[in-house]
Amino acid sequence: MSTEHIRNFCIIAHIDHGKSTLADRLLEETRTISRKAMKDQVLDDMDLERERGITIKSHPIQMHYVHTDGQEYVFNLIDTPGHVDFTYEVSRSLAACEGALLLVDASQGVEAQTVSNTYLAVENDLVIIPILNKIDLASSRLEEVRDQVVDLIGCDPQEVLSVSAKTGAGIEAVFRAIVEKIPPPADRARQPARALIFDSTYDNYRGAIPYVRVFDGVLKPGQTAQFFSHDQQYEITEVGHFVLKQVPTPELRAGDVGYVIANIRDVRHIMAGDTLTVKQNRAADPLPGYKQIKPMVFSGLYPADSDDYEQLRQALDKLRLNDASILYEPETSEALGFGFRCGFLGLLHMEIVQERLEREFGLTLVTTSPNVRYQVALKSGETIEIDTPAKLPPPGKIEEIREPYVAAEIITPKDYIGGIMTLCQKKRGKYVNTHYLSAGKAQLHYELPLAEIIFDFYDKLKSISRGYASLDYQFSDFRSGNLKKLEILIHGEPVDALSSICHADDAYHRGVAMCSKLKELIPRQMFDVAIQAALGTKIISRSTVKALKKNVTAKCYGGDITRKRKLWEKQKEGKKRMKMIGKVEIPQEALLAVLQVDNT
Repeated sequence: MSTEHIRNFCIIAHIDHGKSTLADRLLEETRTISRKAMKDQVLDDMDLERERGITIKSHPIQMHYVHTDGQEYVFNLIDTPGHVDFTYEVSRSLAACEGALLLVDASQGVEAQTVSNTYLAVENDLVIIPILNKIDLASSRLEEVRDQVVDLIGCDPQEVLSVSAKTGAGIEAVFRAIVEKIPPPADRARQPARALIFDSTYDNYRGAIPYVRVFDGVLKPGQTAQFFSHDQQYEITEVGHFVLKQVPTPELRAGDVGYVIANIRDVRHIMAGDTLTVKQNRAADPLPGYKQIKPMVFSGLYPADSDDYEQLRQALDKLRLNDASILYEPETSEALGFGFRCGFLGLLHMEIVQERLEREFGLTLVTTSPNVRYQVALKSGETIEIDTPAKLPPPGKIEEIREPYVAAEIITPKDYIGGIMTLCQKKRGKYVNTHYLSAGKAQLHYELPLAEIIFDFYDKLKSISRGYASLDYQFSDFRSGNLKKLEILIHGEPVDALSSICHADDAYHRGVAMCSKLKELIPRQMFDVAIQAALGTKIISRSTVKALKKNVTAKCYGGDITRKRKLWEKQKEGKKRMKMIGKVEIPQEALLAVLQVDNT
C-alpha cells in the first residue's frame, strides 16, 4: 500500500481518561476484532494491567479503515500509558508516530499528565487532535473543559471533537480527523534501510524480537540485520505487522510499524532507541534515538533463596527488553546476600517491576527501602554520587550532601488549594506560582525534594483532594541540605537494608517510628533483642523485643528457695551465652516497615 494511505498515531492522556476504551472502539469499528471476541481493555494483555485498570506498556496494533470516499487506509495505533511513572513509554511511542489523539475526560478536565504528554507531543512535532471523552456522563462539563483544552494547545474550539468511547458516539468524526489531519509518512523506500526500535519482547523459541518503525528503505526476510550500537549481525527470518497477534508479511516498507525476527539470543543486543539497518543496503547514520532516561528511585532486589540469583539476573535481562527504563547492577548486602541495585522511574514503576518478576518468572523477591540518588561533596574536593545509604562515606570526610529536587505541577479544584499547600510545606516544598486554568481549577507549581514525595506524597495528595488532584513532576537539580544517615541497629548490628538518608529535622521522629514498628514485626527470640536508631555514633531511639521465657522452676515444689535461685542463675548464664552467639532473622515485613513509617 502507498504511504499516502498510512497513518501512524498514538493516544495520549492522563490516567483513567479512557485511552484503552477508545482503542477498543477503534478496533471494533474497523472490524479488527469481532464483537463476539471483544472485551474491555483488549490491548492491555498483562494480568496486572487488567487488575489495576491502567496501561503499563505501549501496545502497537494495525487497523484497516475504509474512508467515506471508498479509499482504504492503514492505521498503526500505539496505545500509551498515562501514569507519570511511565512517561518514558509515552516518549518512545511518540517517536514512532506522525500524530497523536489528545484525550481529555469531559468530567475531570485537563490534568497534570495531560499537560506533560501534550508538551512531549509538541516537542516531537506531532499533529495533535484534541478529543473530549465521556460526554455521556451527567457530570461532564463540555464547554468548560473545551476552554481548558483550547488554552492548553491554542487550537480553534471547533477543532475539539466530542466522543463517548464507551458508547461509540462521535467515533466516526475521529476516523475522519485521523485521515484528514495526520500527515502520511514520507515515501523513502528507495533510501538505505533505517528502522527505529521503540520496544521489544522475548520469545523462548524465537529469541529477542524488536518492534520497529521503518523510516527509510525496506526490511524483508533473507537480509542481514545490523545495529548501530554494536557489530553483531543477524539474518532476518521473518517480518510482520501487529494485528492483535504477530502476522507475517513479505516486507516492511518505509512508514510501516512492525516486528523483526532474526533469532537474536543475546538480549543485550537489542536496545530501545537503537537504529536497525541491513547489510545489503546499509545506512550511514543512525536515526535520532531517545533522550537517555535517568531513574529517580533506587531499591535493592534480592532473591529470597540465594540459589535463584542467576535466575533473577536472566529475568532482569529479559524484562529490560520490554521496559528499557529499568537500570540494574549487582550488589551485595550483609543481611540479604547477593542481589541487584535497581533504578526505577517511581514507586509505581518499582511495584510493577517487582510483581512482573514474581509472576512472569516465578521468583520470590525481597526488596529494600526505596531511596533516591544523592551527590556527596567530599572535603578532598571530589564529588561522588550514591544511590544507597550503605555507600555514604564517614561523616568526617563529607563536606556537604546534595539531594535531588523536582519541579512539581499539581492540578486541583480550587477548594483544596489550602490543604495541598500545607502538605507541600510539610514536605519542605518551595512555592513557585499558581495558574488558574478555569474559574474552578488551579495549577500549582512547587519545587520539592524528590526524597519527600516518593513515599506517601501521592496518597496524601489524593486524600486531601478527595481524589481530584493530579501530580506530574520532572527532575530539576541537586541542592545542598542538612541531611543525615539514619542507621537501624538490630542486636548491635547495623542493617543496611533498613538504613536511610533523611533530613536532620525528621531524623528523631523517623527513628522513633522505625523502632516502634520493628518491635511489632521482629519475632521474639530466646534472648532480649535491642532495636536502635543511630545518627552517626549517637543513639537517638531504642526499643527492645523481650525474650521468650521458660518457667524453669515449674518442677520445683517445696524445699528451700536456694533450689529455685540456682536454676534461675543457670538460666541467666545460658541466656548470656545465647545472646553472644544468637542471630536475629529479619522478616520481609520488617524490611518494608520503612515504607509504612509516617514521614510527615
